[in-house]
Amino acid sequence: MSVSLDPDPSAGGADGPRRLGTVPHRQPPAAISLRDRARGALLGLAVGDALGAPAENMKPSQIRERWGRIEGFVSPDPAGTDDTEYAIFSGLLLAAHGSALTVEHVEAAWHTWIADLDEGPFRGAGFSERGTLENLRRGLAAPISAQHRHAWSDGLAMRAAPFGVHAAGRPAEAARLVAVDGTVSHDGEGILGGRAVAAGVAAAMVSHNPDAVVQAALSVVPEDSWTARSLHRAVAAARSARRDPEGTQLSMEREVRRAVVIGGYPWTDLAPEAVGLAFGAFAAARGEFRESVLMAVNMGRDADTTAAVAGALSGALRGEEAIPADWATAIGPVRGSCLPSMTGRHILDIANTLTPTLPTPEGPP
Repeated sequence: MSVSLDPDPSAGGADGPRRLGTVPHRQPPAAISLRDRARGALLGLAVGDALGAPAENMKPSQIRERWGRIEGFVSPDPAGTDDTEYAIFSGLLLAAHGSALTVEHVEAAWHTWIADLDEGPFRGAGFSERGTLENLRRGLAAPISAQHRHAWSDGLAMRAAPFGVHAAGRPAEAARLVAVDGTVSHDGEGILGGRAVAAGVAAAMVSHNPDAVVQAALSVVPEDSWTARSLHRAVAAARSARRDPEGTQLSMEREVRRAVVIGGYPWTDLAPEAVGLAFGAFAAARGEFRESVLMAVNMGRDADTTAAVAGALSGALRGEEAIPADWATAIGPVRGSCLPSMTGRHILDIANTLTPTLPTPEGPP
């Protein structure tokens, strides 16, 4: 038996805590095409990004004070952030070069599409992207361009999903390619966070089992790394909280957050933290899209990125049909609020382009 996120009506009134109802494990659905999984992964990223954007850098208590528990879009005009626009950026690189992608290709794209353009309306990028741009504009090349104060940020993890889509069923290849991309902007744990997400999405693209997704992510990062430890703690906390017969959505979110977040640390874009929270939400919800994304949003911190990652993982696992229709239709072409060169592109066009035709699984799903 497993525990769902559905409220148990017998466990309290509408204003009381929402209990977790006990239900059988979800039966594997009918076959989901690679196209539906690719669209689910990247649309899921964009939906999670837009849902989480208003809660970015907030504490759970601040979220509850303002909105209660977020259950959908809280903005009348939802839109993605740098997470979606950089995912499109990386997706275009993959569409152009595929598995032949090199650091030189990535560095040239940064110059062509970002660094060598007039600053104009550029805004909304994370600290890692800002640091990278400053270094590139000073004439520094990769990997020196990644030597800045936020090389450990989640800026690579947020754009890692396209690599998992491209390398469906091949977690090691997805991890290799995202590290090529990340060499220009990240180092250390920042690279490892991207590898974990890319490998997780690659596994989810050919599986129905959320545990296999977690194992794929762990298989591409060193066991003694901060990223691996954060993933282990988050997933263990999620599984433990699901087994608690008195558990509520709030108590489960608290347990996962407590297992990962460094109290009092001012920066919320730590890759090991954001990736841990995202995988914790995914594991707690057993890969179900709506529950995964909303748990990531309601835990706060770098909520747009954690929800984007959780959305990519669960979207790849369950397919485009798992995304609520009203959430999906709210996602339009990106507005270029962060990367003006990406204005007018739609994340689903990237998904359609990257959909693989002949995946080669590395192991059983």
